[in-house]
Amino acid sequence: MILTVNHVTTYQYDAPMRAAVQSLRLFPSRFDGQRVISWEVSVEGGVRGGGFRDGAGDRIEGWSVRGPVEEVTISVAGQVETTDLAGVLRGHRELVSPMAYLRETTATWIDADLEALGQEAVVGAEDDLERAHRIARAVAEAIAYKPGVTHAHTTAAEALALGEGVCQDHAHAIIAAARAVGMPARYVSGYLHATEDGTPHEAAHAWAEVHVPAIGWIGFDAANQCCPDGRYIRLGSGLDAREAAPIRGVAQGLGEESLEVVVALEAVQQ
Repeated sequence: MILTVNHVTTYQYDAPMRAAVQSLRLFPSRFDGQRVISWEVSVEGGVRGGGFRDGAGDRIEGWSVRGPVEEVTISVAGQVETTDLAGVLRGHRELVSPMAYLRETTATWIDADLEALGQEAVVGAEDDLERAHRIARAVAEAIAYKPGVTHAHTTAAEALALGEGVCQDHAHAIIAAARAVGMPARYVSGYLHATEDGTPHEAAHAWAEVHVPAIGWIGFDAANQCCPDGRYIRLGSGLDAREAAPIRGVAQGLGEESLEVVVALEAVQQ
């Protein structure tokens, strides 16, 4: 499948800021499941800084905008050819050991309920692959997809207690439940073209990857109850949503910040 992406993020400030600095993780991952045809990232009025590929294999680029800054617009435009690998991250080069992803964060802190969910989900599973699938299914059943009920700082434990959440909450819960049974797991940010039945979906998306020793990293999207396929574009990963955020930055000044994000994803060829 060939997917085109147009993604515009605009930060506005109610008072001019002295400067703004952005760290962008907005570049498609290099692995057998996707090939970049064209891709351009730009910051209006910005100066491109250094770029590097981190230990997890993600491309990161720095930008700065000199003040006075009243608005920062980050634009992404490109085209990617994807292949369905049943969620397996095959051919992805990275240096970080999977064991590094057994660390907890505030968002993925394991409380008694998450511990129980993970432990109960894997009872009777024959191997690690089945364990991972069972955990993803248990999270999908325990947390109903409902936009607007959680926020950016909601933890996996809070979403589980609420019983509702969005893709970020599902990913955090899978990560926590997997770690509860000793399986490394991480958060992934990217794009999703549509749900499996073709229903339009929020294009900016997130899911989890669980490491299975005999196979490697495998993606699980509890929000759509599937593994990532040709409808997904993978950008980057981290211990949680904060670490894997496509855009991270700071602005110097006293102005209050507002944010607008518009993402359009279209299938050109299937």
